[in-house]
Amino acid sequence: MAVPAALTEDQIYHRCPIEKLDFESTDALDDLELPVGQERMLRALEFGASMKASGFNLFVLGPAGAGKHELVKRFLSQHAAGLPAPADWCHVFNFKVPDKPCAIKIPPGEGRSFKNDMNDLVSELKTAIPATFESEEYQARIQELQEEVAKRQSEGLFEIQEEANRNNIAMLATHAGFTFAPMRNGEVIDPEEYKNFSDDEKELVESKVEELQKKLQQAIQQVPRLRKEVRQRIHELNEEMVQLTLGGPMGELREKWRHVPAVVEHLDAVREDIVEHAEAFQDGEDGPPAGLLNRYRVNLLVDNAETEGAPVVYEDLPSHQHLSGQIEHRARQGNLYTDFTLIRPGSLHRANGGYLIIDARRILTQPMAWESLKRILFSGEIRIESLERLYGLATTVSQQPEPIPLSVKVVLLGDRMLYYLLSHYDPDFLDLFKVEADFEDDLDRDESSYALYARMLATMARSAGLRPLDKTGVGRLIEHASRLASDQKKLTAHDRVLKDLLSEADHWAGQADSERIEAAHIQQAIDEREYRASRIRERSLEQIQRGVVMIATTGEHVGQVNGLSVLQIGATRFGQPTRITATARPGKGQVADIEREAKLGGPIHSKAVMILSRFLANRYAPMGQLSLSA
Repeated sequence: MAVPAALTEDQIYHRCPIEKLDFESTDALDDLELPVGQERMLRALEFGASMKASGFNLFVLGPAGAGKHELVKRFLSQHAAGLPAPADWCHVFNFKVPDKPCAIKIPPGEGRSFKNDMNDLVSELKTAIPATFESEEYQARIQELQEEVAKRQSEGLFEIQEEANRNNIAMLATHAGFTFAPMRNGEVIDPEEYKNFSDDEKELVESKVEELQKKLQQAIQQVPRLRKEVRQRIHELNEEMVQLTLGGPMGELREKWRHVPAVVEHLDAVREDIVEHAEAFQDGEDGPPAGLLNRYRVNLLVDNAETEGAPVVYEDLPSHQHLSGQIEHRARQGNLYTDFTLIRPGSLHRANGGYLIIDARRILTQPMAWESLKRILFSGEIRIESLERLYGLATTVSQQPEPIPLSVKVVLLGDRMLYYLLSHYDPDFLDLFKVEADFEDDLDRDESSYALYARMLATMARSAGLRPLDKTGVGRLIEHASRLASDQKKLTAHDRVLKDLLSEADHWAGQADSERIEAAHIQQAIDEREYRASRIRERSLEQIQRGVVMIATTGEHVGQVNGLSVLQIGATRFGQPTRITATARPGKGQVADIEREAKLGGPIHSKAVMILSRFLANRYAPMGQLSLSA
């Protein structure tokens, strides 16, 4: 059997040809707008971001540290810049159903103006309406009404008194009310003198007093009706005065917001409510109640006044409340209360009309957040509800805001295993996330890629505020990128590893007072990183040197070879020498799987042993029996 030839140094280590780098420093290189070698992923992003049909949300697959978040956010920001800004949304008081605030859609950037207009209106109501009630015109008309009622009351009593006087009966006012007594020559008769009256005279006086008492009772019964009539007329007067006061401000607001019918409808409802509660504005000392004035304010939920293009929002804590919003409460005298002004938006509100970026693993670790996101995407509207109300854990009365229509593209970031698990176990996943954007782990290494990779490194250094690299530093980093990719013809695409190495090399360049990052600084950063994580590797080699682990490096031995396994602990990988022995003897041609016999091996290991046994039998004993134990 021929012995394979030993590998040469050039075959083991692929050096970067410095002459292919036609620059002295990365300062001379332009930034890369898009990453190198990610055409498949960028094409998927372009398709998913432009697709209008429902369910075409994106899942960006890639390992941790590949720079998915920065790349996706930069791409979506560029794509969203050419799209129109979405509308503003606000919640206002619902005068028909107070615990269900209304949602109003306003053209982008105008929500802030609407809120300020309503705040100005509230400020004007505090002074204008009380001033109207204190005006001379209003006081004169109130006095006129009161005098009219007093006159009508006195006229009724005066007629009864005149009738009593014509019949020689006096109507007297006492603390208990009115009473009647006989009278002679204008003087009330003494009770003793009244006893001397004849029976006919007494009967005549008593019958007339009884008749007068009935008329007096009827007149007194008219007083509540008169008072009710006065209250009604005063209320009508108050409404009239408030209508006159609101005429100017309301007319201006209606004219200003006539292009938004929902706002005009709300202004009409505000005017009707103010008129209905006109008496509440008459308290000159305390003024109208604050709760009444808050009904006329606006809770601006989404303000896109400063948004250019469609919004791109990243939610770093995708809980249920942070996604769909929440209703806050305040404590007052030991009790919790809320109103429509305490409704707070979620990231779905802020990203409505644009793009929402979420880390898949984080949303899956938040209680009920994943189910809430799916429910919102399926329904196409954002409904702000607390978890306890959503799942029937609480029955207290709270605000139930009107749902807001949703038009957002959700982009999930996660590793490949998470994508495959969700595809297999969640039946709703592929209905909602139909576009997968797979991130390349490695890039091709050839002569055409050196210049692009150098520009990528220059962009990283420039964005992180690091020193520029010279060509030797770029060449050493390219060589290390191949080592990280474990392939001489590939370069790693993991941004985080490269950025960390550049930062460490920049530190060592600063220690050496160098203006550029050179190959020596890159090598020092690599060596320092390996040294910091080399404790376990050194202990392993020490075991071999001391003879604790038997590894023969000289001579020959039948049925024994040295192997090398690669151990990875954290971010560190190193080779672990291992002695591999085998024995052969005549038998039934079976391979004894020691791991399986000891019940330590799993199905994957058993399958590997079977494949290996067939390979050995085909190579060394194609015409006879072969029995091995390992």
